[in-house]
Amino acid sequence: MANPAPENVAEKVEELQVNGVAHQEEEEDDDKVTPWEVTTTKATGIDYDKLIVKFGCRKLDDDVIARFERVTGHKACPMLRRGMFFAHRDFVAILELKEKGKPFYLYTGRGASSGSLHLGHLVPFIFTKWLQEVFDVPLVIQMTDDEKFLWKDMKVEDAKKMARENMKDIISVGFDPTKTFIFNDFDYMCPPFYENIVKIWKVVNANQARAIFGFTPEDCMGKAAFPAVEAAPCFASSFPHIFGERGRKNDIPCLIPCAIDQDPYFRMCRDVAPRLKAAKPSLIFSTFLPALQGAQTKMSASEPNTCIFLNDTPNQIKNKINKYAFSGGQQTVEEHRAKGGNCDVDISFQFLRFFLEDDAELARIREQYTKGELLSGELKARATLEVQKIIAEMKERRDKVTDETVNEFTKIRSLAYQY
Repeated sequence: MANPAPENVAEKVEELQVNGVAHQEEEEDDDKVTPWEVTTTKATGIDYDKLIVKFGCRKLDDDVIARFERVTGHKACPMLRRGMFFAHRDFVAILELKEKGKPFYLYTGRGASSGSLHLGHLVPFIFTKWLQEVFDVPLVIQMTDDEKFLWKDMKVEDAKKMARENMKDIISVGFDPTKTFIFNDFDYMCPPFYENIVKIWKVVNANQARAIFGFTPEDCMGKAAFPAVEAAPCFASSFPHIFGERGRKNDIPCLIPCAIDQDPYFRMCRDVAPRLKAAKPSLIFSTFLPALQGAQTKMSASEPNTCIFLNDTPNQIKNKINKYAFSGGQQTVEEHRAKGGNCDVDISFQFLRFFLEDDAELARIREQYTKGELLSGELKARATLEVQKIIAEMKERRDKVTDETVNEFTKIRSLAYQY
């Protein structure tokens, strides 16, 4: 029998994972990637090629990026061409819709666990804004305040307040209110949205939920119910004010830019979509912005010294990078000059990979640091300037965001598109 096509292999792996019978590798896996925990024992961080195989998604290779550029007429942004967005599910299907002039929309989200976003949270929103400008399609942003109430020790009022503060940070990325709808779950749960949640509940059994998400008998029942809430925005009928009667057909798919740890929610959704006669969501996955202390874990809002917040002052940013940013350099200047530094583990260089626009400058910094011509302190200083610049630009926009601005984005209304 002939070997199946690669697409069919990926779909089969995805199906097995959803049903909890995916093949486990015999060797011990040093990487742990779930919606609630990201860790590795390797100094270079998560093995993303291995993760692609484990999750059954597909590599976002040069051919797909080249096709994206042909279809859109736009050069890939730094995060895309440098591999920070590295894998996908059916991204090519979205490109085909774009070629044919058929509708789709963007969907991403945030579960607020702190009063301010940090740099790691900013990555998918910066990329999403760029994608929206390139594709010119509606965007919905879900704030999962209900999730944080279920998982964290907080009151409903505090979860809602934190979500609203995070909305202000997200708006500061520069989204267009005529094309973007932001909602929090506690306040938005309209009848069509809830209908989709219930339909998802009916076709996913408890064994599947445990296999996908690792729920235990000790977990509250709300945790097992929540994944359907994150899946519901994948269906256009959840937003009747945006998609109208056309949305009821659920034939307008969405593209979800997100970090790879969110994939379990959407593997489940892609499995149930055909049974609900709905279009499968497509996804494009990012790597993690590492913690200051090293790539063994991602930035965490619950550990302030691992991350740089959007409300940090320039001096706080400088001090955090100087004090905590893991260096790939040598112990002494003389040794560094002789042996050079390791950009693959150096956190300051990783920050530049994510946020420095100039490819030529980034290549020059890599070469100089690797040869030992650029010292660790000098590299930290360059990264500090770039991060301070990004935070300053965000703060300038953030200072102009009021409660009225948030109300404009969260108002139930039609967007600048006809369906």
